[in-house]
Amino acid sequence: MGEIVLISVLGPDRAGLVAAVAGRVYELGGNLGDTTFAVLGEGCELSTVVELPDDLSISELGAELGELPELEGAKLEVCPFEFEPVHAPSARITHRVELSGGDRPGIIARLSEVFANFGANIVRLNSEMVPGSGGASYNTRFAVAIPEARAAACLATVANIAGQLDLVCRWEKA
Repeated sequence: MGEIVLISVLGPDRAGLVAAVAGRVYELGGNLGDTTFAVLGEGCELSTVVELPDDLSISELGAELGELPELEGAKLEVCPFEFEPVHAPSARITHRVELSGGDRPGIIARLSEVFANFGANIVRLNSEMVPGSGGASYNTRFAVAIPEARAAACLATVANIAGQLDLVCRWEKA
């Protein structure tokens, strides 16, 4: 296999977008590695690390993906991936933390600081507003790598902040 690249797509959310990109990469002989997809309002973002076959260049892959109707109106970027494609130990998820409740501006900033202060690495983060009959609910999920010796204190601090902000906080060990 050849070069490792990053495919990034930012555009309107539409059904079939992930299938179209993944399918075309597969047809061209590429191998998907770490991949994330998220709906962001009415838009979406797809990022994937891909190992290219020796006979496929970055520009050829970009041209092929650019022809997909599912990417119409989207910003597509295909570029070299300058990092190792395999996770470092600091990316091994040890805990999943979820907070839910009313809108609390700054909650991601505050919790990110808590995790950093305890030497924890945020591996994945998802935050969304969920409309409901009683108003919107906000759900924030962190997948984190917390050093074992600091996990209890870190999670207690997260729970204290959630309680102060009248948020429901749950976590589980991964």
